[in-house]
Amino acid sequence: MTSREGSLTLDRGLALLQAVADAGGDAATISELAVTIGASRAAVYRLLVPLSERGLVWRDGTKVRLGVGLLRLAGQVLPQLRDAAGPVLRELAEKVGATAHLSVAQGEQALAVAVVEPSWTSFHVAYRVGSRHSLTAGAAGKAMSLRPGGDGWVTSTGELQAGASGVAAPVRGVPGLKASVGVVSMEPLQAAEVGPQVVAAAVRLADILKA
Repeated sequence: MTSREGSLTLDRGLALLQAVADAGGDAATISELAVTIGASRAAVYRLLVPLSERGLVWRDGTKVRLGVGLLRLAGQVLPQLRDAAGPVLRELAEKVGATAHLSVAQGEQALAVAVVEPSWTSFHVAYRVGSRHSLTAGAAGKAMSLRPGGDGWVTSTGELQAGASGVAAPVRGVPGLKASVGVVSMEPLQAAEVGPQVVAAAVRLADILKA
């Protein structure tokens, strides 16, 4: 195999893995995957062999899901993601006076992977790392599906916790990452003031991750 052929095989393998991930909680079929990556069913079967051997995908007949081997890889990535987000979230929390957080999409859920509480407020929301909620509830989840244009942020009130207000913005332009940066407070948040600060933090984090 030439280096070019190897590169194309790797590219297709990665495209296949991404297609399985994009299926979310539903298992993708071999036929669906073939259409998605523009390859034959036979090619998909061949590409699945090394991915299955490494535990990155799991096959049940003609259906394919992500494998538990990805958990090991994610376990290596998340600490690095927290380290990169820490200073950005600290600055945001201190400026806004609210708990700042970074959430990433895992299937149909938003997972909080980094949380920073403000140091100078008397009261603030306790938001734990590892907390999960639906992508369709709360600003953090909804922001991940926000299309370009408009204000660039999402607001929510009382959707995850009674009385809590949230503002979040998507982290854009980082391949393979579906995430959002946000703040949450028990006090009403002025979206016109807080929104641009949250967007700026999301942009700064994206720049750090792409560097």
